Amino acid sequence: MCGRYAASRSPEELAGIFGIEVGVPSARAESSDRGTEPREPEEALGPDYNVAPTKEVYAVLDRPLKGVDDPRPVRQLRRLRWGLVPSWSKTPEGAARMINARAETVHEKPSYRRAFATRRCILPADGYYEWVTGKQERDLEVEGKKKRPRKQPYFVTPADGSVFAMAGLYEFWRDRTLPDDHPQAWWATCTVITTEAESSPLAVSPEDGPHTLAEIHPRMPLMLTPDRWDGWLDPSRTDVEDLRGLLAPPPPGLMRAYPVATAVSNVRNNGPELLTELAAPEEGTLF
Repeated sequence: MCGRYAASRSPEELAGIFGIEVGVPSARAESSDRGTEPREPEEALGPDYNVAPTKEVYAVLDRPLKGVDDPRPVRQLRRLRWGLVPSWSKTPEGAARMINARAETVHEKPSYRRAFATRRCILPADGYYEWVTGKQERDLEVEGKKKRPRKQPYFVTPADGSVFAMAGLYEFWRDRTLPDDHPQAWWATCTVITTEAESSPLAVSPEDGPHTLAEIHPRMPLMLTPDRWDGWLDPSRTDVEDLRGLLAPPPPGLMRAYPVATAVSNVRNNGPELLTELAAPEEGTLF
């Protein structure tokens, strides 16, 4: 976790929620961080109900604009690729494996520690998906028998319908095989920070299903409540011990979880119907 999530809010709605000052830049505009003038926003990303690794996603970040006289950080809505590529990496091949960074070790891991100190972002979501293994398949796994387990997906989302603000990191990577003026010379990538899943009761739980997030999966994305947004995004905060205090889990009891159709397990399926709550799980669960 987190390996799949939903993000359907428009740029205009996100701008109102987060106080965005600069809109969605083009992929080429990422090179403006190396001194060129900022470019006009490109066409907005559409609603995505099945966000998967390597897709482009929206990220909220505070960063000074290059090519202007004002040095203050500006709150921006940027398009980043999900799967972090460290700036020192020789190739981007490991990006799909670097979609998550553990809150407990993000400050010390070579792939994440520089971004943790200076390049933090928020990845807005409606919620995230997690899969629970069916009881019979879990028993077979325990017995060591070879069988692909069936899994029931659940959607986890704030109970009050608010945005799920996932703590994230971002990086810039230069593809040295391409010339400077190539539109894909610079990659802007991101990762989701995860933490231990809550073991306290959900605000709303299914009648036949898990009653805590920990019963679904031992990890969850680190959700930032609005009182932490400014501190997390502030690029002037670089002291690691100070920043680690922002990695505390959110207050318990804010989330709900419910079963959804197994269609979400196929990344090619994408539509609002994936968020429809089922009356009962399609696959037998552990509960």
